Amino acid sequence: MHVEMNITECANPTLGDYQCNSAMQIFAQLKKNGDVTYSNPRSLAEAIVEAVNNKNGLFASTSVAGPGFINVTFSTSHLAQQLTKVVHNAEDGKVTILASPDSLPARKAVVDFSSPNIAKEMHVGHLRSTIIGETICRTLESIGVETVRLNHVGDWGTQFGMLLTHLSDKEEADFEIRDLQAFYKESKLRFDNDEEFKHRSQAAVVKLQAGDEETTAKWKHICEVSRQEFEEIYRLLDIQIEERGESFYNSMIPDVLDELVEKKIAVMNDGALCIFQEKDGPPLICRKSDGGFNYASTDLAAMRHRIKDVRADWIIYVTDMGQSRHFEAVFDAAKRADWLNEGSEASVRLDHVSFGLVMGEDGKRFRTRSGETIPLKSLLSEAQSRCLESLNSRENNVIAADQLEEAARIMGLGAVKYADLQNNRTTNYTFSYDRMLDLKGNTAVYLLYTHARISSILDRANGDGVISSFDEDDLVLTDEKERRLALSILKLPDTIDSVIQDLLPSRLCDYTYNLCVAFNEFYGAVKSSVTSERNHD
Repeated sequence: MHVEMNITECANPTLGDYQCNSAMQIFAQLKKNGDVTYSNPRSLAEAIVEAVNNKNGLFASTSVAGPGFINVTFSTSHLAQQLTKVVHNAEDGKVTILASPDSLPARKAVVDFSSPNIAKEMHVGHLRSTIIGETICRTLESIGVETVRLNHVGDWGTQFGMLLTHLSDKEEADFEIRDLQAFYKESKLRFDNDEEFKHRSQAAVVKLQAGDEETTAKWKHICEVSRQEFEEIYRLLDIQIEERGESFYNSMIPDVLDELVEKKIAVMNDGALCIFQEKDGPPLICRKSDGGFNYASTDLAAMRHRIKDVRADWIIYVTDMGQSRHFEAVFDAAKRADWLNEGSEASVRLDHVSFGLVMGEDGKRFRTRSGETIPLKSLLSEAQSRCLESLNSRENNVIAADQLEEAARIMGLGAVKYADLQNNRTTNYTFSYDRMLDLKGNTAVYLLYTHARISSILDRANGDGVISSFDEDDLVLTDEKERRLALSILKLPDTIDSVIQDLLPSRLCDYTYNLCVAFNEFYGAVKSSVTSERNHD
């Protein structure tokens, strides 16, 4: 008999720490198998409680409620024992939650995120992919999964024809690209309004695809200028990611498409090579009628490479919801081609981590007043400026100017990242500087404030040698708020499991915020108690 255990936190803490309602399912299975040992689910639940009572000092109390809900409260000695392990396993300041190799969700995961387009600014839309993708990577790494971060930049396509031609014309006047965005707009304007320029641009694309040395050198120069701007933002956000753009897969596309044709998965339709899904819907066009490759061609080749050469057994794509149908079709093609079951290892897992839009406070997509997308660099700079202004306005400010600027940088960037991450990724969210920089509520500023308070306490404790000599006997949980804090700390592994299972980083934010609330309530109670004792001395 197999029944999945259903364990949740007690909605009412006075009933216990956790609740299990599996007695009902177990009873149903026993009855189905003809076992009449127990008259109802409650009697079975009472038998379970009797069997686990006082086992190894794990629980302080157990009880049965209603038709068979089992409530348990952990003993303070068990919580102290588990907390001691946490402290000794985090001597470098970081908690390690290494799972056994057999229980890892994957051996090697590829996470495809951020993916801006060369010659265009990263904008607010790239923020979600970048922050969500990085958080998923760090979460997987925390349990021991080898993680490969890939930046699938748009560094190939017909738009490079106009950029290369515009650059060639400018180079005759000893031109140097200083503002890539202005350069792109100039190129686009000429392409749309100058027929002769348009023809030369199309010819430049042909030369680039044919590997012409001079054209390729100019293409690399444009990519490098754009790459430097991307790297500036990645440094600000503390993100290291390997660039492997569309051009990387160009040479692989013909063989991949030939394989799909051979397996009768890709077929010709009106001059184009298409992949039709079994259910209704538009086909996935993987080679255009003019023989050119496209976004789908590249994604199919990229997936093939990541499975066959990178040897990933979990591939995660982090993009907006608008690409859901595209990835559904790509995943379907990979499955039908039997790419996911090569070798003796388990089947490769594919996930599209989609996310909603960033909205303005007017309820519309977050844009400038002129209707343009907001550059990510400007958004991050504005957040830091507002933090600096807030810090400078505080009374009794004796912090040096350079320290204030560093604090504003940390607070501003943290506020933007956390405000995005705390929202369920599948929904739209409203971007508000005022809300994200609020000291109260579920914000990065509140978390940083709590972190500063904890760091100050730990610094004093380290100075007194408390941490280095810490053992289980030193930890005595007496106050209820102290006990709730201990329980909150120990929920981290379950939180990590939940984040990885459903790829919802917002749950990590929920955990962190609740942990900070538990700590501040504990701190307030202890501080009040100490103050009261001193007043009585």
